[in-house]
Amino acid sequence: QVHLVESGGGLVQAGGSLRLSCAASGSIFSINDMGWYRQAPGKQREVVAHITSGGNTNYADSVKGRCTISRDNAKNTVYLQMNSLKPEDTAVYYCNAAVRLYTWNTASYAYWGQGTQVIVSS
Repeated sequence: QVHLVESGGGLVQAGGSLRLSCAASGSIFSINDMGWYRQAPGKQREVVAHITSGGNTNYADSVKGRCTISRDNAKNTVYLQMNSLKPEDTAVYYCNAAVRLYTWNTASYAYWGQGTQVIVSS
């Protein structure tokens, strides 16, 4: 079993910063891609940022230049540094990881964290 636990959310004023963390634990052989998603009230979940095992990154247009995704493979942890936050960034933020469980099977399985709330006040 694999568990992803996010932390670092909270209430912040517009223009402020937050750093989200997501630590994966359990029966993990390796982790391929990792990502951050968010879901605002009444909206669909959307991708915020994505990082490969090799460190290649992609960002949603709405956060480019304001957010940085990074990972520590030794700690099975992914981070999201968010700067210049806007009220429209308010959402529950979820991390996602594609986890390889077995040495003898190259298949990876998607796991989600429980989410961490980010509220940006104007």
